[in-house]
Amino acid sequence: MEVAQAKVSKRRLMSLDALRGFDMFWILGGEALFAGLLALTSWQGWLWFDAQMHHSEWHGFTFYDLIFPLFIFLSGVALGLSPKRLDKLPVAQRMPLYKHAVKRLLLLLFFGILYNHGWGTGAPTVPGEVRYASVLGRIAFAWFFAAILVWHTSLRTQIIVMAGVLIGYALLQLLFPVPGYGAGSFTPEGSVNAFIDTLFLPGITYQNRPLDPEGILSTIPAVANALAGVFVGHFIVRPHPKGEWAKVAYMLIAGVGFLGLGWLLDIVVPVNKDLWTSSFTLVTIGWSLILLTIFYAIVDLLKWQTMAFPFVVIGCNAIIIYLASSLINWKFTAKGLFGGIIDAIPAAGQELVAVISLLLVQWLLLFWMYRRNIFIKV
Repeated sequence: MEVAQAKVSKRRLMSLDALRGFDMFWILGGEALFAGLLALTSWQGWLWFDAQMHHSEWHGFTFYDLIFPLFIFLSGVALGLSPKRLDKLPVAQRMPLYKHAVKRLLLLLFFGILYNHGWGTGAPTVPGEVRYASVLGRIAFAWFFAAILVWHTSLRTQIIVMAGVLIGYALLQLLFPVPGYGAGSFTPEGSVNAFIDTLFLPGITYQNRPLDPEGILSTIPAVANALAGVFVGHFIVRPHPKGEWAKVAYMLIAGVGFLGLGWLLDIVVPVNKDLWTSSFTLVTIGWSLILLTIFYAIVDLLKWQTMAFPFVVIGCNAIIIYLASSLINWKFTAKGLFGGIIDAIPAAGQELVAVISLLLVQWLLLFWMYRRNIFIKV
């Protein structure tokens, strides 16, 4: 882990930080806003928005299903904005980046395990009772393999790898005969993902389910999310003869195209987050691209940066505040600071104000770090 505290900040694509912060905002407590608005106003329309703040029970797609793959996509965009080819450099010049990549991989794997066993419990001392698969672990692997490809292969090869991963993974889920269930089962118990996790995933699965949503097989297509981000990063930094707004149009068209392809594939391979199916990957790439395009247009082209600033503050320290959400009882802190205000207002508004206070205490810490140029990088 590195703490950067510099007087002069490196220029960044502000829309990337803003969208990363927007993505993280919902994890930090923003998902409860709509339930609070429902309690305050009794307008039943908020129920639809609140439903989008929960993961799909199995097949299907909600906004909350996008949060994880969007973060992986954005890590790929950052790679694509400044791609480096290392394969023709002397080994001595490559080693610092290789060491950084391995260090980042191992740190995120460790922090993922730490996050899994947060919430006031702590990691078990018995290795077989530890949950090793994690959100941060998947981010680590997806970024690591995407980086290796960016550093050692051409853009054409990367596109072929991405297509091969999606096609091969779909065929594996459709054709692999799982003992007792046969081929093509997309049930929690009968999927090839559950079979592989049972054989090779150490420790326990999430909530001791038949398969882990961050298990072994479903990490493979997440590399495609990162690679898609790489391609978008390439596209953004390269000059376009028709200008920046032409890039916006092309990216929107591409996003809609990925969405359409994903839902078309859903006929054969259902859109499913826990299995991270190829159709789910395509749908999430589509929505990730559309959201990045909107943020790019608003923040970097129209320069409406004041509106994006609250999200930028979150996005600059996204990993550390995510980890802190498991290790620190923010609700207790918010209650300690704003409990009197919450209790003093009418009952219908207390839930909403409690959510806002929870978000505020986290944001103020991040703002303090931002103002002092403290950016904790992993």
